[in-house]
Amino acid sequence: MTIADRWLLPDGMDEVLPPQAARMEELRRALLDLYHRWGYDQVMPPPLEFLDSLLTGTGTDLDLQTFKLTDQLTGRMMGASADVTPQVARMDAHSLKRQGPVRLCYCSNVLRAKSDQHQGSRSPVQVGVELFGHAGLEADLEILRLALSSVKAAGAHEVHLALGHIGLYRSLVQAAELDRDEERAIFAALELKSPGDLAACVESSVTDPALAEMFLALVDLHGGLDVLDDARRVFAEAPAPVAAALEQLAALCDGVAAADPQLDIYIDLAELRGYEYHTGMMFAAYVPGYGQALAKGGRYDDTGRAFGRARPATGFSMDLKLLATLDEQQPPCDGIWAPADDAPGLAQAVQGLRQAGERVVQALPGQRTGPAEHRCDRKLVCMGDDWQVSHLA
Repeated sequence: MTIADRWLLPDGMDEVLPPQAARMEELRRALLDLYHRWGYDQVMPPPLEFLDSLLTGTGTDLDLQTFKLTDQLTGRMMGASADVTPQVARMDAHSLKRQGPVRLCYCSNVLRAKSDQHQGSRSPVQVGVELFGHAGLEADLEILRLALSSVKAAGAHEVHLALGHIGLYRSLVQAAELDRDEERAIFAALELKSPGDLAACVESSVTDPALAEMFLALVDLHGGLDVLDDARRVFAEAPAPVAAALEQLAALCDGVAAADPQLDIYIDLAELRGYEYHTGMMFAAYVPGYGQALAKGGRYDDTGRAFGRARPATGFSMDLKLLATLDEQQPPCDGIWAPADDAPGLAQAVQGLRQAGERVVQALPGQRTGPAEHRCDRKLVCMGDDWQVSHLA
């Protein structure tokens, strides 16, 4: 390795420098304060857990994203947290064991074995909330509204909300009595938004003509709110859970639109992201200029079952690093420059200003940089026996 190579970081690993670090910390505080005002209690999950706990009920995607290592104390396999949500679900089910609805929030570094199409970084700072213990539409609506408030708190002005419901596809699969391979084949075709592949899979797997037409219609049921009216016609004779899923989506749309009439809502009934994980409504929030969702989440009931306590659950998460790029204004030039001096009273003046909340930068002997490079718009000057703050000329 050459000297020039020693500073290189692994692909997908990034450092955070000023002023982004300051912006991220400001935003972290703002979001956690927002969640506190909504009644969410902060938790801090550990960076490592045993694999049999960390990966319970999450499917294969998270398994592939998890760095694994052997615990030198026990010989058991451990994993670095690649997603905080399963950890918080364990806390609710096993550690807290509270009755009734439980609201938890977090902001934690995670580590991923590889980059994926949704998150470029392998070391995001994951921030989000989870609401356990309530299966009703009201809980989902609260999560949606809080997610939208979070994105706007980060500086987003034009938010686009994409909504779907995994229960609709699950109900059709159950009604068609598909086996695992048939289910996955149709899933793959829908994920690719490929009508040709979907038609071939449905023709070979779905024997009921009415159900076959419903599967084929999924790929075209995306767009504005009028999609729900189209879906009601397409699924008029579908199993009851399909109609229930559509009515849930309609109610959620009404609920978020009431809070923000200007919100752009996009419905996609073929969106199956997190199929092995989600159990109900799913959503993602986008803003123009960003190719990936700023916030994503949904309902994931019964994740705590593996910990001995199945609970309804809904929530969302975001990458604080990505959110911090929404508002990249330079930090204010609001500091006070103090000279490199041991004159009487200077140390006391600096200490008093810092205790009062001011940012004071004291020069070091021989320093060549000045107030402008250190974001100072004022300076301490000696006037007689006293040190006074004066504006820079």
